[in-house]
Amino acid sequence: MMIPVEEMIMTKKIRFAGRFLFLSCDSAVVQRQIAGEDLDLRAALPLRDNISTDEITPVVIMMTYDERLGTYPYVGFKTEGQLPIGNDAVRNGGFEITVAGKRYGKGSSRESSPLAEKSAGIRLIIAESFERIYRQNCDNIGIYTSTDFSLIDRIRAGEEIALEEFLAGRDAVTQDVIRAGGLLPYSKQQLPRNPEKVFKPLAGNRRPMTLVEKIIERRRVAPQGDLARGDGVFLSADWRFSHDYFTGMCAHLMHGAFGQALELARPSEIIAFQDHLILASQSFPHVRDNLLAAVGGLASAHDEFVRRYPVRAHGALVGLSGSEGICHALLTEQYALPGQVVVGTDSHTPHSGALGCLAFGAGATDIANSWATGFIRCRMPEVIKVELTGKLRAGVTAKDIVLELLRSEPIRQGQAIGAVFEYSGEAVAALSIDERATLTNMVAELGGFTGIVIPDQKAVDFIRERRGVEIELEDWLFSDPEAEYKEQIRIDCNALAPLVAAPGDPGNGMAISDLDAAIPIDIAYGGSCTAGKREDFDYYHEVLAWGIERGLRIPDHTKLYLQFGTLAVRDYCKQQGYLETFEKAGVELIMPGCGACANCGPGSSTRAEQVTVSAINRNFPGRSGPGQVWLASPYTVVASALLGKLASFETLQEVVSSEVATA
Repeated sequence: MMIPVEEMIMTKKIRFAGRFLFLSCDSAVVQRQIAGEDLDLRAALPLRDNISTDEITPVVIMMTYDERLGTYPYVGFKTEGQLPIGNDAVRNGGFEITVAGKRYGKGSSRESSPLAEKSAGIRLIIAESFERIYRQNCDNIGIYTSTDFSLIDRIRAGEEIALEEFLAGRDAVTQDVIRAGGLLPYSKQQLPRNPEKVFKPLAGNRRPMTLVEKIIERRRVAPQGDLARGDGVFLSADWRFSHDYFTGMCAHLMHGAFGQALELARPSEIIAFQDHLILASQSFPHVRDNLLAAVGGLASAHDEFVRRYPVRAHGALVGLSGSEGICHALLTEQYALPGQVVVGTDSHTPHSGALGCLAFGAGATDIANSWATGFIRCRMPEVIKVELTGKLRAGVTAKDIVLELLRSEPIRQGQAIGAVFEYSGEAVAALSIDERATLTNMVAELGGFTGIVIPDQKAVDFIRERRGVEIELEDWLFSDPEAEYKEQIRIDCNALAPLVAAPGDPGNGMAISDLDAAIPIDIAYGGSCTAGKREDFDYYHEVLAWGIERGLRIPDHTKLYLQFGTLAVRDYCKQQGYLETFEKAGVELIMPGCGACANCGPGSSTRAEQVTVSAINRNFPGRSGPGQVWLASPYTVVASALLGKLASFETLQEVVSSEVATA
């Protein structure tokens, strides 16, 4: 029988004696605090919203997974074009409480961010709202979080704060995790070890459910009884994966909690991907800052885990620079099946939701726990139904659909944090699995828990074509007609035009036709898990072949990079004859890996004045180098490369037609 944690741990009061760090929109205000001045909240307003984990811990400093991270929190924090917080500033400044605005901790699932904050002395973070994975990572390692700004004056007055105040509004499982001091202590006390996978039949008298709710109900192991939306739950997971940034951290945390003699739960269902750091030797900041030795340390920790345990592994290519593929794309191509639970150390794990999986990203502690127990923690989520009606016109893609969602005010304000996006409608039915994967992949940018598409014949065909495996869809794999949704969003795809997102945030969307002035492009980049799939390369090739037929060439001031998401995509392009077109166009082709999307490979900017148009998923400050990154669809990336300035394929065609007509 599980023992309630509150019966084992007395409620305590917590005293905070350190300084407040208000992450203000005013760079001078931040600098004054770093210099030693204590300010009140009013003096710091407005607070920065949308602070991403790329700003808390930029990828180029994520070379360790211990207390040494305490040197670096907020070194990528950018406001008014400034980076006001330097190395060791937080630790040396005696800061203990961070205060920020909306959607704190956006972006990557990297647990390095809260670990860096904790190692620098931060014990409490107060924000208007938090991203799901970031807050769960804080819970897992013992950082307190709150949306109650009245705590500021109370703490300054010397009041001790009851632990229970940090549990308000949290589900019962999360409350118990916080009381226990973190996930791993809780897990050791409460969860069984090395169980078989759980598959429970759905009750005949159950309420109407969405597909995600059905998957959770079938796979949950605790708690027992009825679940309401928002309740915490542990699920029996199918695929559990890590990549080379975090395998060592996961193993370190797991061994610290469970001991070195641990046997993994179902190791044949654990996958270790070497993809994020595979191109570091071609990465400008990693070479410039002498980080390759540290990269080698992370790679060694990854390799040691693979050698030690009988897990599946996808690693570096022999004799070539690159990997077998990006983790999310390989998971979808080779492993995931409709109705399964897929978890990994990356926020873009929802990629596999295109096949009807419950697929979501988690931090290192969650994954370490899943390796040891077979269980993963989540909440029974609210579900948003996104109905895509009509038909996409030529040159408009799934990426444009996501950019349209991202620029909507409810999404920008964080109203979908932690929700599932269930995509439906005639436009979704017409999309390939590759394009559906773009929709589910970028739920990470929408702030959601995951994305999912009800599996259909296209999912069956995809699995047969990519793997040579025949499956039949089980009869429960759909959302009940009377299922309850948090809200329904309808997008008329007939009316969609090509969009871009201006530098700084994926939510800065606008129609290309609304640009006030021409935006010259230095770098055009097509690739990443979002845009390195087969159909993405169909689009790249379509535009380039059209341009070559008309004598177009990429201007000297612009460089076009295209990166394959997996080796299978490279082989597909070879079979289709695309490689010859890319060579004629002067494209620099890059083998699979995360590369420029994680500022770790060719295609990243190297100077602040450079402008990039990119098909990656996020453009937070520093994400793909120091320059300015515009997000766009594959069509727009290549059209912009040929024109030398930001443009849709339609605009490129109009420009060429006009030049021909006036010649």
